[in-house]
Amino acid sequence: MEIRLQSIEMLRLCWLIPVLVMAWIYAAQKRKAAIRKFVGQHLFGKINITASGKKRLWRNLMIAGAAALMILGLTRPGWNPRPDTIERRGRDVVFVLDVSRSMLAEDLAPNRLERAKLAIKDCVERLQGDRVALVAFAGSSVVKCPLTLDYGFFRMIVDDVGVESVSRGGTVIGDAIRTVLRDVLDSREKEGKDIILITDGEDHDSFPLDAAKAAGEKGIRIIAIGLGDDKEGRRVPVTDAQGRKRFLMHKGMEVWSKLDSGTLQKMAAATPGGRYLNVATGAIDLGDVYMKLVVSAEKKHLESKTITRYEERFQLFLAVAFILLLAEALAGERRKEAKRI
Repeated sequence: MEIRLQSIEMLRLCWLIPVLVMAWIYAAQKRKAAIRKFVGQHLFGKINITASGKKRLWRNLMIAGAAALMILGLTRPGWNPRPDTIERRGRDVVFVLDVSRSMLAEDLAPNRLERAKLAIKDCVERLQGDRVALVAFAGSSVVKCPLTLDYGFFRMIVDDVGVESVSRGGTVIGDAIRTVLRDVLDSREKEGKDIILITDGEDHDSFPLDAAKAAGEKGIRIIAIGLGDDKEGRRVPVTDAQGRKRFLMHKGMEVWSKLDSGTLQKMAAATPGGRYLNVATGAIDLGDVYMKLVVSAEKKHLESKTITRYEERFQLFLAVAFILLLAEALAGERRKEAKRI
């Protein structure tokens, strides 16, 4: 019969048993010394403490045995192994985040970029088994995090993303989508893939609609989220060399950034099941929105793994340990007094 200890590291607790034994030896020596001091050396040799000593030994052995059995139970022993196939299903979700300077506009508190990062992290908190990736873009695009199931690492990358994450200024949404198609998602698969595009929609001649159509042909869904005021827009704050707050200037005039919802709507419509969410200057629970969309969407097979499962039998060892402790509690150290005639 094959036996496996599934938490074998718990055997490190075995050091407790020799500590108990040493404590008992020390206690026995102290007990003898106390009796010798109480009755005197001349009477000590005439006292019969063998019987009570044997009972005490048996009680200690029961405690030691119970401790050993409890430690063995903590190792989760099991036998009767059987193969079990685990199948993992999910979607590949790529967050495409605009980190251009226009995302620093403060029509959302504290600004568009920080609000977008909070929405991404809230969404990741709700995901289960979906792989996530992050692409940041401005005048160029870069893969900040490839597809991963390590949500903790992904959130750390999101925290570190800022306008300095991409060296070139500007906004090229189309190039960002093409980066996803080329460097992140597997072009051989046509199911279970989403692009969540978060931007204010401004684009500098990167042909974003063509890129969206190419994504749609590959079965990729685009969920476009538009951030910012779509009417008047807002100025873009910058900090000068002296640390003072200024506003971005171009050709002697202040730059005002506003949401271009039309482009984002067309991009989402060009993909199967695509959606456009006009956040503007309001609030959105991206996690709740995405979960509702996932419920209606198929999840693809990501991985199959066959593992060997053992029937855990730690309960048997704990039960015997309990019986030993109960027996030790019921056992007495004192000898039964002889019946008087």
